[in-house]
Amino acid sequence: MAAAVFYGKSLLETAFLLPLVLPPSVVGFILLVLLGRNGWIGQAASAWFNLSFVFQPLGAIVAASVVSFPLIYQTLKTGFQSVKKDVKEAARAQGANEWQVLIHIVLPLSLRSLQAAFILGFARALGEFGATLMVAGNIPGRTQTIPTAIYFAVDAGNMPLAWALTGCTILLSFLLLMLSSRFNSD
Repeated sequence: MAAAVFYGKSLLETAFLLPLVLPPSVVGFILLVLLGRNGWIGQAASAWFNLSFVFQPLGAIVAASVVSFPLIYQTLKTGFQSVKKDVKEAARAQGANEWQVLIHIVLPLSLRSLQAAFILGFARALGEFGATLMVAGNIPGRTQTIPTAIYFAVDAGNMPLAWALTGCTILLSFLLLMLSSRFNSD
């Protein structure tokens, strides 16, 4: 498959990468406005699917996903671009259509990048604090995430809990990064 070229591609890619450089509170505020009761996405989700995002686990998932998306996007893009043009052209010359090239050539040859992208995205989402707190709040047992639990444990002076959660987060993140590097190495 040839690289997609269209008017506005650079603008779209820049928008995809914005959550990487914006402060999480800015991303959280924008999500709150879009997903809240008066936001167009929030209103549509409520009317069509009876879904709510604000102060809900789904809101935490969406916020963490939005913030981690740039890492996933960049890793996937690099993986797809690493597939040699000659290999794709050879498949087309043998009669493969674009979907067949994608399914049978590009995805299998990009598999390691796909795996690394989703591991990195999950690891980044695991550590998300600002946007998640803005959208989902910190309701223990409902929307509290590890980073918000650490913050509120420190705020309450419960250093043993803060250290335990921090240690677990470091260990899990370390393991995820090691797993990701296995997929990126040859």
